Amino acid sequence: MLDLKTKPSLDFPDDPLKWDGWSKYKADNLYERLCLDPKSAPGDEEIRQHCAALLQWWQKKLRLKNQPSNPLAQLLGRGLDEASGFLVQARMQLLDPERRRQIDAELAAQDKQEALAEFSMYVAVSIAGKVLTAEAEANLAEFGQRNGLTEDQTRACIEEELRRNKAKRAAPPPVSPEVEKEFLRILGLSNLHLGDATPLVRQIFVTIAENLGIHLERAERLLEDYLDREESGLAKLPTATAKVPIQPRVFATIPAASAPPPPTQRFQAIAGKVAPTQSPMGFINPNGTQMVLIPGGEFVMGSDAPDAGPDEQPLTPVTLSEFYLSRHPVTNIEYERFDPSHRQKRMKAAGDDHPVVYVTSLDAIRYCQWLSEKDGRNYRLPTEAEWEFAARGIDCRKYPWGSHDRRGGFANFADARTTFPWRDAQIDDGYAETSPVGAFPQGASFFGLEDMAGNVWEWCLDFYQPLAGAPKRNPRGVASGSRRVYRGGSWKSRFTNLRATARGSNAANFSCNDVGFRVACECGQETAEIARRSPDRNLTTPCLASRSSLA
Repeated sequence: MLDLKTKPSLDFPDDPLKWDGWSKYKADNLYERLCLDPKSAPGDEEIRQHCAALLQWWQKKLRLKNQPSNPLAQLLGRGLDEASGFLVQARMQLLDPERRRQIDAELAAQDKQEALAEFSMYVAVSIAGKVLTAEAEANLAEFGQRNGLTEDQTRACIEEELRRNKAKRAAPPPVSPEVEKEFLRILGLSNLHLGDATPLVRQIFVTIAENLGIHLERAERLLEDYLDREESGLAKLPTATAKVPIQPRVFATIPAASAPPPPTQRFQAIAGKVAPTQSPMGFINPNGTQMVLIPGGEFVMGSDAPDAGPDEQPLTPVTLSEFYLSRHPVTNIEYERFDPSHRQKRMKAAGDDHPVVYVTSLDAIRYCQWLSEKDGRNYRLPTEAEWEFAARGIDCRKYPWGSHDRRGGFANFADARTTFPWRDAQIDDGYAETSPVGAFPQGASFFGLEDMAGNVWEWCLDFYQPLAGAPKRNPRGVASGSRRVYRGGSWKSRFTNLRATARGSNAANFSCNDVGFRVACECGQETAEIARRSPDRNLTTPCLASRSSLA
């Protein structure tokens, strides 16, 4: 694999069994032939260097032509004769400006077609019952935007799939007359007069109506009719006359009753177990980040709930060894100790304590390697299975904090302060973009980790692949791939995509203003001993300590 500690090395692995780049020498994609990523816009010098390094790699293998029975000679096959010609052809065409513009345009069109094809598949799954709900359509809009499709493209694709599958949009559920009566009763109790109905006050009452389940247009109509009747002296007050104070902001509140248990899963016999441990409960790493012990355990990865995506199945029993995970995502100030130049990439209003963004998964891996050199521990990105277990805990939560839906105090997501078509206009979480890490302590996971939902997506170690559907122990996924997994949702996400089982992925060199990462640390004997010697060895995980009886 490439050395990620500094600038990527062109000393490709000598053993063809340890990488597959050599086998792409006659790929249709000329960038792929030279082990280049077109999205990184490689310069002419980089093209020449890659071609020269690959030619040198094949030159070293020419001796195998005289050893036809050698397994490596059989593996490399015709490449021993053909590779140099295909590589030189790729170099010449990519160094020709006109030809390269044509190649880039063709690849862009191909990427668009692939994205539309994938989007069409998700639309087909969403309308399998011949009905497209408003919730499903909003999720599709977000999925399309996240994968580079325009609003017009996603809308056209949805319309085409509805027509082709003879499906239709679900009609909005009728509002009970009793609900409207309740809203009118609230208006009567408020003693609201036309002269008091400023735009802010009107918005507050419309929000109250929407929280009751009344559609926006109907809520505005009911309010206008009430004010007209009140002005004419025709509005009738209910028997109760207590005045309801008007609050400047309206948030949903957590009901006093306990939340319903998570949906019943298969493999229940192995869900919700943690193993005993002698490791310290936490420590502070050399860059000042609090690391929290996640005990080894068993859980069921994925979800078969009605709102789960098709890539969250089949359910997969997983057994994990213990590991450490940072309490918060890596912040700007922490990352900039590793790469000071990154400061110029900060979002406009992001402070030192906001999560770092505009980092690729390769940048994140380099940061972990830099951190490992500081104290001898083995830092890395968490695997997808580790991330999900840390987010869900031993009680298989829907969200890191539990199963409460539509709450503004648990996470930073696409709320009323954003402008996305899928935003939740009824909730204001306080932030239009990223928020400082730890700003939502109510949203902490079972193990006491914060920001596991919303704020920024978080890179994982794994490249994307379907869930296995069979028991796995410490799964790490495939060694390479076109898309690396990220988890957790972001400030751009619809609330349903904050579910702890929701999956996302993108190219390993992708970066964006809502993708960051947190670090894991392997918990081997050497790491545990270092942690015991740490002055912060007595750090505890509050949620785990208070709920250890569940293990």
